[in-house]
Amino acid sequence: MKKENPALYCRFMVDGRAYSGQIRGASVDIVEGDPFAGITSQIRLSYPVERVKFLPPFAPKKIWCVGRNYVGHVKELDHDIPEEPLIFLKATSAVTGANDFIRIPEWAGPIHYEGELAVVIGKGGKNIPEENVCEHILGYTIMNDVTARALQNKDGQWTRAKSFDTFAPLGPAVLLTKELPASTRVVTRLNGRVVQDGAIEQMIFPIPRLISHISRFATLEEGDVISTGTPQGVGEIKPGDLVEVEIEPIGKLRNICGE
Repeated sequence: MKKENPALYCRFMVDGRAYSGQIRGASVDIVEGDPFAGITSQIRLSYPVERVKFLPPFAPKKIWCVGRNYVGHVKELDHDIPEEPLIFLKATSAVTGANDFIRIPEWAGPIHYEGELAVVIGKGGKNIPEENVCEHILGYTIMNDVTARALQNKDGQWTRAKSFDTFAPLGPAVLLTKELPASTRVVTRLNGRVVQDGAIEQMIFPIPRLISHISRFATLEEGDVISTGTPQGVGEIKPGDLVEVEIEPIGKLRNICGE
């Protein structure tokens, strides 16, 4: 029996109305329910992907981020490899969807893209053993951890630099699966040119370690996002730039930079 591919859940808008959906190739089917409570039925109505406006696939409860989790990125910023995961929070008000604008504040200095794989927590927990983390994973999505680099270096902590409105593009979908192949790649393009390309097996701290580590000091909740760090190749974005983060088979998170 042929194994079915994991579902790609999304939220989208068409003709002024918002729907839950499932991406199937070049079309999006309307579904009822959500992946947390359960998708209850599929409505026999679909739209071409190019006709819909993708929304953030859900509203994260918290956004946990991981700094310096790829060796190449640590080296390009001239930092030491951390002894344990470097965890910080990003404001949920920074979330925006695929194809939305990233607003570039001209007073904040250089603004950098950071393409990342993000884990979606489907079941809360505390003190989760690494061998049990799959029980708590709903799936995976894509996040661009946009950063005001000069403010990050100036402030000594990263909340302001990471939390401007629109600095957390998320989506376009959640791949409903517990695990991804180690060869899964995070690829970022700036104006069509590949600027980041790293496999998740290159993470210093793999996903089970990250989930377990965070749950030792904070209760993870349904709807939390853990953005797992960015590969080598971060760089500046400016108004007019097109930045795309692609992770197969999740899809492509595409945003244009504006003022």
